[in-house]
Amino acid sequence: MSEKLEIAAGNTPGASPPIGLGQWFAQRAERSPSRRALSFEGRRWTYAEMKAEIDRIATVLEDSGVVAHSRVAYLGFNHPTYYFSLFAAASLGAIFVPLNFRLAGPELAHIINDAQPHTLLIGTEHLAVIEGVRSQLACERYWCAHGETTDESLLPCIANATNATPVRTKPPVEVRAEDVAVIMYTSGTTGRPKGAMLTFGNLWWNNIADLYTLDVRPDDVMLLFGPLFHVAGLNAVNLALFMKGGHIVLHRHFEPGAILADIVREKITMFGAVPAMMLFLTRHPAFAQTDLSGVRIVFGGGAPFPEPLLKLLAAQGIAVQQGYGLTETSAVATMLTEEYALSKLGSVGKPHLLSQVRLIDNAGKVIDEPMMRGEICVRGPNVIPGYWRQPETTRAAIDADGWLRTGDVGYLDSDGFLFVCDRVKDMIISGGENIYPAELESVLFAHPAVAEVAIVGEDDQDWGERVVAVVALKPGCSLALEELTAFCEGKLARYKLPRRLVLLPTLPRNAVGKVLKFQLRDSIKHPSPPSA
Repeated sequence: MSEKLEIAAGNTPGASPPIGLGQWFAQRAERSPSRRALSFEGRRWTYAEMKAEIDRIATVLEDSGVVAHSRVAYLGFNHPTYYFSLFAAASLGAIFVPLNFRLAGPELAHIINDAQPHTLLIGTEHLAVIEGVRSQLACERYWCAHGETTDESLLPCIANATNATPVRTKPPVEVRAEDVAVIMYTSGTTGRPKGAMLTFGNLWWNNIADLYTLDVRPDDVMLLFGPLFHVAGLNAVNLALFMKGGHIVLHRHFEPGAILADIVREKITMFGAVPAMMLFLTRHPAFAQTDLSGVRIVFGGGAPFPEPLLKLLAAQGIAVQQGYGLTETSAVATMLTEEYALSKLGSVGKPHLLSQVRLIDNAGKVIDEPMMRGEICVRGPNVIPGYWRQPETTRAAIDADGWLRTGDVGYLDSDGFLFVCDRVKDMIISGGENIYPAELESVLFAHPAVAEVAIVGEDDQDWGERVVAVVALKPGCSLALEELTAFCEGKLARYKLPRRLVLLPTLPRNAVGKVLKFQLRDSIKHPSPPSA
């Protein structure tokens, strides 16, 4: 797919629907200026106040050289500046690139240089990791997204610039549905990150589906504590809630005690979480005493919810509406609506409004019979057009008819409800984070004691899965888990590091030399002694 994606120009006013993030937020602020929009650590913004912050950042970005099609990257913990920058970039017709703050410096450098952002905004907590690789980056401008820096000449604070900037009076740039709004990086099975291009149309139609599927209301108050660099943080209901005129209470981190306190203090009506987060909430001492009666919507995703956890939550009056989706579906592909949350326990529901789901077998034939497993495919206006600068990867993932091959295995029951039961690929999901074995294997293979290595996942009560490194040693070598993880420091994000090391004499392989991971998963339960 070509890198150049043109913004609609010369259109007569009103010729294109205002589906751009900057466009519809401006309309919402005009209609509901005094409604509460955003709260963060004791500070609150109305829609008019939030729009003013967006316009000031847009002015600063434009004055520093950001134009249509420019990329604006953001690295930092959850913070209001994330939202201000997202909408500001869209107002200029630029492309927003949220970065995973859990990645190590070399990983970030690879992604940043692939996206080639004009501007990089950095939270104070992540200045050090960027300084370590800054000489390798091709960015033209750097800003401190929030907080203070020691040298304004090297890294100016964008808040200081916006405080001295008048509110931008230009209207948001008109965009087309096919124009790219956001590039979100998601690793592939080879470990090479892929930049999923989410268009303004993708985001718009996903939001419309959210509004109808979940019955989002203008008086809803949503607690948001998942990382905003995830597609779920970006666009799982929260942007739809802004469209509706609701209120988001944003947390910097996931902290169970603070979350439970804010559910009561802020009169929260909805929130979403991955299974590990929900588990930690239920284990907090304050959970049993927290009044959850005002919460009407709890949606879950990121990984399948264990049935015992769903039953525990149901006993507390929380019927989790599980959803299924990917970055490539702009957050949501299916959703289990409230009336089926208990009767279809474990299902991820039916297709989102405007989306289609089908299953195919190994030969690519569509599966019509219920209860038969197949690869899940999704089609709809929320499915991305492709991956940034990776046309071959795009063609492999999305066919000519627009069907996205997800790489996940599931089945449909006799009522048409989808159940996700396995993965075509060997991806590991730990705490809602996707971990790709090939990336880890590439790093670990460089260890001087390692002859062979394979990464597999095993069940973990808290995190869903944990990473297990299965290693065959070189003759005369020894290896401990602590040594292996120390070797990975600075090369891999900490959540990707192995939590268990299993030593085997050799790794099982098939006739063409491919490691048989299904055999490994069985053998690591009772490993044989390693060879000397």
